Amino acid sequence: MDQSCSVLVVTQENVAVNGSRRLSSQEIADTLRERIRSGALRPGERLPTQAELADEFGVERGTVRQALRVLHEAGLLSNVSKGSPPRVAEATRPAGHEPQPTMVGLAPRLAEAFSAPHVRVDAACLTAETLMLALGEPVRLIHEGTIRPESIDVRILLPSRKINLAFPVPVEGRGQDDEEDPVHKRWLDQRNAQIRVLRHNLRALRTSHGIDVRVTFRALPFTPPVKLYLLNGTEALIAYYTLMRREEQLEGGPLEMYDAFGTQSLLFSFARETSRRDEAFVEQSQQWFDALWETITTDLTLS
Repeated sequence: MDQSCSVLVVTQENVAVNGSRRLSSQEIADTLRERIRSGALRPGERLPTQAELADEFGVERGTVRQALRVLHEAGLLSNVSKGSPPRVAEATRPAGHEPQPTMVGLAPRLAEAFSAPHVRVDAACLTAETLMLALGEPVRLIHEGTIRPESIDVRILLPSRKINLAFPVPVEGRGQDDEEDPVHKRWLDQRNAQIRVLRHNLRALRTSHGIDVRVTFRALPFTPPVKLYLLNGTEALIAYYTLMRREEQLEGGPLEMYDAFGTQSLLFSFARETSRRDEAFVEQSQQWFDALWETITTDLTLS
């Protein structure tokens, strides 16, 4: 009985006077965010008053204030106060767009992308380590109830297990069979373990929150020289793999190898709304990814 009463209260709180469902603050924020991104609301332009927005969306002013606060924290609004309507923030890059180490810069960009109703993340990289770790932030926000996407579609391109990788490779003995190469075996074990963890963490959202989740992988026939992340078709993040010579302790003892530290490489952001140049970069990056996905890549196996 207590459970049914609880459901009834929640239902009543989200129903307007006329019987239709009230929009949440997140849904209102998403609608205004799309108006800003589409240019319907331009940089420097004042938004309607809270009373006007409340009337438009059929909600109370408190719900509107929460939505405006979300957009302000995302850097999309300025002058958010009780005195006057806020303005759309000028088209300058927020601090999150400045080049940062990939491990630092990716998580907040993913969190912003996951605030959209329908999330699309495409990634091409050497391993899924950075993406696996960075996804912890939006997953945490979902569990907290801060964000609630309706669907999540993640596509990941990773090197095939069958190819001779350009890196990581032993300094000595390059060109030996992959089955006998301890560096290749170490990379493959890591790749497979990261895939399993990433896929499990995202698919679990289907059970825990009823989110429509799809996670798919394809195998590249080459070693990617860069890592690329495409977020909702509106932002492209790219980082260059820089090779270094280092020593790794493997089962057979220490081994010198050429390897790349992707988590420390600088992540550069290109966003559609920033400039025509950035818009073209995002479009070309998406076309490049889609072409690989649909043509020369193959099913990825974990064996």
